[in-house]
Amino acid sequence: MAGIIRRHRKAIGSTWRRLNPAQQALLVLVYLRKGETFTELSAGFGVSVATAWRYVEETVALLRARAAKVDRALRQAIRDGLHYLVLDGMLIPIDRVRADRPYYSAKHRMHGMNVQVIAAPDGTIIWTSGSLPGSTHDLTAARIWGHPASADAGRRPDPGRQGVPRRRRPGGLTQGQVVKVSGRLASALWRSARRCRCLVLSCG
Repeated sequence: MAGIIRRHRKAIGSTWRRLNPAQQALLVLVYLRKGETFTELSAGFGVSVATAWRYVEETVALLRARAAKVDRALRQAIRDGLHYLVLDGMLIPIDRVRADRPYYSAKHRMHGMNVQVIAAPDGTIIWTSGSLPGSTHDLTAARIWGHPASADAGRRPDPGRQGVPRRRRPGGLTQGQVVKVSGRLASALWRSARRCRCLVLSCG
């Protein structure tokens, strides 16, 4: 990462900055790995909040430009002989913002950003998407990033709990049937207990 930053500074003619490329790379890694706020980053690295934000935005943009596009990543997976890929979504937690409703994920019960991940069968990450508000459903996010258009690459997507009319328990019973059976068993046990209680009282 430091080499990427160094070459970028040379290309744009940036002669001097408060932090050298290695320090800027470390700042960004701390932000991405630990989720420190820009106020904490600025205090720890001796720069202003605006500078810390600018360093992060600049470096993330450089990394994004080097990332493989989804079509290229899928073609490479085919060349590598992968028979299928796994598509799933993940939620990256964030701090609450004023307009927090779009970022709240009811599935995870927290605020965050939805990121789609394509991985190999062994879990190796092949491609990651950009971020969308956390309330975005995984299937909606997949359509936004154009995954259905690349379905011929042999992906195995997470169904996102779509198309399952009723949840079933072991034994082929639906959740409603389980509740009914449990209710009947409870009633039978209560009647038996009441009968035993009456017998004890009559004997006394």
